[in-house]
Formats: sequence, structure tokens, C-alpha cells
Amino acid sequence: MGNNQITYDPPYEAKVRKRASTDGMVYIPGGEFLMGTDSREGYPSDGEGPVRNVGVSSFYMDTYAVTNKQFEQFINETSYVTDAEKYGWSFVFNQFVSKETFKKVSQKVLQTPWWLVVNGAYWKQPEGLDSTVQGREDHPVVHISWNDAAAYANWAGKRLPTEAEWEFAARGNLEQQIYPWGNELNPNGEHRCNIWQGTFPTHNAAEDGFMGTAPAKYYPPNGFGLYQAAGNVWEWCSDWFTSNPSIPNTADPSGPEAGTSRVMRGGSYLCHESYCNRYRVAARTSNTPDSSTGNLGFRCVKDSR
Repeated sequence: MGNNQITYDPPYEAKVRKRASTDGMVYIPGGEFLMGTDSREGYPSDGEGPVRNVGVSSFYMDTYAVTNKQFEQFINETSYVTDAEKYGWSFVFNQFVSKETFKKVSQKVLQTPWWLVVNGAYWKQPEGLDSTVQGREDHPVVHISWNDAAAYANWAGKRLPTEAEWEFAARGNLEQQIYPWGNELNPNGEHRCNIWQGTFPTHNAAEDGFMGTAPAKYYPPNGFGLYQAAGNVWEWCSDWFTSNPSIPNTADPSGPEAGTSRVMRGGSYLCHESYCNRYRVAARTSNTPDSSTGNLGFRCVKDSR
């Protein structure tokens, strides 16, 4: 997909003044933390390191990713059209489409053939024309581009988190731990996130209870009260992506001034240690601002001032 600029019409601005609420959010006290990782588990080419001292101001953050129900309210009030709807298609994992839909698929991603180009796939039809979000109202909304996420955040009187804010909050007051809850993936044999178990990409044992998305408010929250800061769906950040984020000690960094792709954090239900071990707190990746997939959502933040 390309790179579109997002604009807002007057009704959005009117909504902002009415919807500046912290309901459903948790207060994140500001402070300094060690951002990134130098661990061998990391992907140096993703710019996960070096570890650096970063400060963030206090802010509020959604306790869980924006759900289908919440996004539908935004659509109903604004008649916003998502990027996936504009393009007429989005990327869907091959095991989720029906036989009828699969027969109509003519394109897949060469390097990752499990991603299918599915006509008619968007947030309300996540697996194509013959699918629905009925029964998944409390699951994270997916097929959301950065542009779509920014539009929702603006409507809600919020914004997307900076990458530093996202990592600070996801760590839940733990220093340099691998996951939002500590260093052990399944403490006491308990699943703490929705990721791939089995052999990727052919067999998902779904030992955590889910093949696709899980409800947004599921598994125990981290130390700040945030749900699923690892796995389930990737979450957009406001920053432009760079694979060389080395910065001096600084407060409230906001990333490069320009770029071609935006930062995504947290990993998703398709992450597996053999392929995409990016459900670690320090892990990061990116995508173009108008791209959408069946494992890509977001959550919002709001300044405390």
C-alpha cells in the first residue's frame, strides 16, 4: 500500500471537544526507564538496542486495545471510511478464510505466502465478504491502518502513544524484563498472552485458547493495569520508524521527523519464537501508514495535563 496523508473535517474537531474523557484508561505516572534491549533474543536489525535511559511524562493509556464495539461507535458517528475499504482489500491469514473465499484469492505475499490479499476484508468483515465480527464485539478491532487509528484517536480526544510511552507502559514498572509480567513466558504453566503455539505457519495448537484474536480484556494485566501488551494484535505508535533509534538520554522522545513507515509494537497472535519472536516488550517493527492486516490494531493515550 502507499502513503496517504490524513485530513480531518470540522465534525471531527467538534467530536474531540465532547469526547475528551479518561474513562477506560489508566494513569501512567511518568519516570525514567531503560528502553530497548541488548539481549541475544532481540533483532539488532530492528533497532531494538542499544539500551538507553529515557524519560516520559505522565499520561493516561487505554487499559486494552480498541475493540470492534468501540470502533463501530466511531464509524456510526463519523461515517469514516477505513483505508482497507478504500482499497477494497486487506491481508488475511490463510487459515482463517472460508473455502469459497480462498477460491477467489488471486494474490498472496511472495515472501510470506500465508498472507492472502482478500477482497472485501476490512474491520467489519475481517476474513472477507462472508465473515462478520458478530460475537467478537469485545475483541480488538483489526485491519486498522495507522491513518485509521489516528482518525479514531482524534475523534476520541486522544492520540496514539509515542514508542517510548508504549514501552514504558508495557513494562509495567519492571526493569529490563522480557515480558510485561517478567522473564518467564508461561509462569507456573499459565499462558499470559495470545501467541502461536505449535509449528508456524502450518499448525497452531491454540494452547492459549485462541486461534485468532482473544477478547481485548483477557489474561492478567501488567503492573500498570494494562491488558495484553504482548501478543493478540500489533499496536500502532505515533513515531516514524528507524532501525537506528540510538538516542542520548532524553525526555519524551517522539522519533524521527519523517519516514516511510510507522512503528508497531507488542506482537500478535501469529507471533512464534521460530519466526517472529516479537511479543517481547522491547521488540518492534513497522508498516506503511495506510497498510492493514488481520492482526493489526491499536490503543490510545491522553496527556495528563
